[in-house]
Amino acid sequence: MTQYILALDQGTTSSRAIVFDRQGNILALAQKEFQQIFPQSGWVEHDADEIWAAQIGVANEALARIGIAASDIAAIGITNQRETTIVWDRNTGRPIHNAIVWQDRRTAGLADALKAAGHEPLFQHKTGLVIDAYFSGTKLKWLLDHVPGARAKADRGELAFGTVDSWLIWKLTNGALHITDVTNACRTLLYNLHTHDWDDELLTLLDIPRSLLPDVHRSSEVYGHTAAGLLGAQIPIAGIAGDQQAATFGQAALQSGMVKNTYGTGCFMLLNTGEKPIPSQHKLLTTVAWKVNDRTNYALEGSVFVAGAVVQWLRDGLGIIKRSEEVEALANSVPDNDGVYFVPAFVGLGAPYWDSYARGTIVGLSRGSTAAHIARAALESIAYQTADVIDAMRQDSQLSLPELRVDGGASRNDLLMQFQADILGVPVVRPKVTETTALGAAYLAGLAVGYWQDEAEILQLWQMDKRFEPCISPDRREMLRHAWRQAVSQARQPSQGITP
Repeated sequence: MTQYILALDQGTTSSRAIVFDRQGNILALAQKEFQQIFPQSGWVEHDADEIWAAQIGVANEALARIGIAASDIAAIGITNQRETTIVWDRNTGRPIHNAIVWQDRRTAGLADALKAAGHEPLFQHKTGLVIDAYFSGTKLKWLLDHVPGARAKADRGELAFGTVDSWLIWKLTNGALHITDVTNACRTLLYNLHTHDWDDELLTLLDIPRSLLPDVHRSSEVYGHTAAGLLGAQIPIAGIAGDQQAATFGQAALQSGMVKNTYGTGCFMLLNTGEKPIPSQHKLLTTVAWKVNDRTNYALEGSVFVAGAVVQWLRDGLGIIKRSEEVEALANSVPDNDGVYFVPAFVGLGAPYWDSYARGTIVGLSRGSTAAHIARAALESIAYQTADVIDAMRQDSQLSLPELRVDGGASRNDLLMQFQADILGVPVVRPKVTETTALGAAYLAGLAVGYWQDEAEILQLWQMDKRFEPCISPDRREMLRHAWRQAVSQARQPSQGITP
């Protein structure tokens, strides 16, 4: 009887492998960072071969750490950095260029041209996305247009495109499978949420041959098996989901109206909207949450560009803390922000503003303001930005919010989590296992092979670490949020006449 699930968590800066047991506990974790490549300003690349080497390396390492064989693994689940784009030669299996990472902005001009031509309503209706360099479609077009010989090879059907999940599965199966799942397909600007297929009209607009594209599958099914000799046994590959969707599944936010927020460098919020895609009127993204059996769940997604990064700036930019962990004690040394508000719009503002011209702003300073007040305002800014996105989600979905489930590094900060509950007016709940991205991939794989029976069993496995209840009055909450909105308006109106 196989006893474990192996999750491959391929992230933006590292590849990780985690072994889980039936209770969702972590038995082994191995991690390896890989090179970040910056060919010029605004460009970000990865070496796809290095990603593969790191990923297969940590998979073997995780098994070795607890002395188990590949034959003890019931299934593999894969979760990945989304939107990062790889094109490889079907015959040689070699990438034709470095992977273009989701953070890369080289196709911003192409995105602007598509918007100027009036195509944004079409893309938004069909894909649920805004036109932006963030997504895979424009990156794929760039590769075909700029790598010598690529377009001719693509026209002959000799090339394959994939996000990182597709690349890993190609390598794990020695080229037998060229697939993706719905959560990754729907982040390409090429996948139609309504027909559940690649969209020929959008492919034509971006000049992308359909022959490049992987087959789209559910997020939980047995797709195939690892190649013989790779890990020591042929293991079923049975789960795929992009990182934020996987984290939502790992949080057991399986019912309509449940929301999770991942606090990392930025914040990613997903609201489960059930079996119907809800178009956003407030600049959120409509996305597939997962497809299990024959049921597709959808989500609204909102991103905060600067969350944990504001704490890094306090450390590296201002120097008021030496380690990021010190920020909670410094902020706790004062009872409140004393009227100081910090809008960390270092790279503009994300949802629901999407204002690339906003700039970082601190307002309300007085002679009595201290480093502690600035630290507190910085932490509070993360909660305020989260509340702005959740307001938009509430308005788009007309769903009530019973609680906010949280994960990611900053979710360990009790001061921030309590303030988040206060400013939202709903409980904030932190789970015992915060490796929710890998756990979600494990759950999806385990469901496909009967390791876990159904979603009801997964709901029972979720365990709470701590619950933060709101403890300020509605009047106080509204007063604080009004002051925050005023600060945001200042950040969105940089002083006239000052040029960078």
